[in-house]
Amino acid sequence: MAFSSELTLSVHPSTASIPAETWNRLAPGRDGRPDNPFLDHAFFLALEQSGCATARTGWQPQHILAEKGGEPVGLMPLFLKSHSQGEYVFDHGWAAAFERAGGRYYPKLQSAVPFTPATAPKLFVPSEDPALKRALLDGAATLADRLNASSVHATFVTEEEAGFAGDADWLVRYDTQYHWDNEGFAGFDAFLDTLQSRKRKAIRRERREALADGLAVDWVSGGDLTEAHWDAFFTFYMDTGSRKWGRPYLNREFFSRIGETMADRIVLMLARDGDEYIAGALNFQGSDTLYGRNWGCTRDVPFLHFELCYYQAIDYAIAHGLARVEAGAQGEHKLARGYAPRITRSIHHLVNPGLRDAVADFLAHEREAVIEQNEVLEEYTPFKRG
Repeated sequence: MAFSSELTLSVHPSTASIPAETWNRLAPGRDGRPDNPFLDHAFFLALEQSGCATARTGWQPQHILAEKGGEPVGLMPLFLKSHSQGEYVFDHGWAAAFERAGGRYYPKLQSAVPFTPATAPKLFVPSEDPALKRALLDGAATLADRLNASSVHATFVTEEEAGFAGDADWLVRYDTQYHWDNEGFAGFDAFLDTLQSRKRKAIRRERREALADGLAVDWVSGGDLTEAHWDAFFTFYMDTGSRKWGRPYLNREFFSRIGETMADRIVLMLARDGDEYIAGALNFQGSDTLYGRNWGCTRDVPFLHFELCYYQAIDYAIAHGLARVEAGAQGEHKLARGYAPRITRSIHHLVNPGLRDAVADFLAHEREAVIEQNEVLEEYTPFKRG
């Protein structure tokens, strides 16, 4: 796609067709390494080469690379999708309504990190040139027309990208996650001192009971990660995933691949009974954020989920000077554990005018409801007032 005599956009049907050095240089970061671990070429490549995110699973890469005079200047990770699974921003109702009206919602185009509800830029433009960002959005819309796709969606975008896309007449959607912010705490007790007394006591009790039977927690990262650790964690992941949503998205090969290529950005928190691991939580570390992703167990221990996924994450963030913990999608139960509500954003381009008008009206009301809900949720955080 030629957008000017200088700017051209090309569509790449695989992550492997874009060199890792090019991808990571375009992604927001420093010294050729993305700040957000999920934007790393290695993460997308592991999803593709393990067979988790491919055309067969309904995630056909259609990454848009922008070049000026043959020099890469922008990138938009993009997938052609035949379903709405693994996105964490739910448009199943839009699809059902459109198809009841005689339309065809799939295929659609999706700019996302597959199976990962973490906010991160989707328009990689190191120069921050708004014309280049607009070209990527327009290129995605043009590709939708070419592929007879109903729509283009970019999920978990930054606030800046949502504002930019809104100005370009894309629709903006809000949702809520729960994040923990590090206020320079010297330790977990310093964090607890910011909470109301009964909330402090409840958290201390949960932590005691979670490890009451002599369980220990290991933080495993970098060169200490072994295939035995991944074997244990995959067992936990499959057990919990199968009970929670029926078909876990990730296979065993994926974990081996990220263990080989991203070990220094991975933190496995494993609960151990003697020499036996019984539960685990997978985290990824960015430049200033710890991202909680997957959890599982083979033994039901009260409060162990909270300990591994929330409290150990806070301990780790404090110990490593990280600014925040993002503990994944949904979960009002996180409020009582010191995680505060934060708005997340997605952007949407719908080709059919009737569908666009109906969704625009729905989103206007939904955004108001999310803002009001978050104001109410703030009143239920456990922090001291005043």
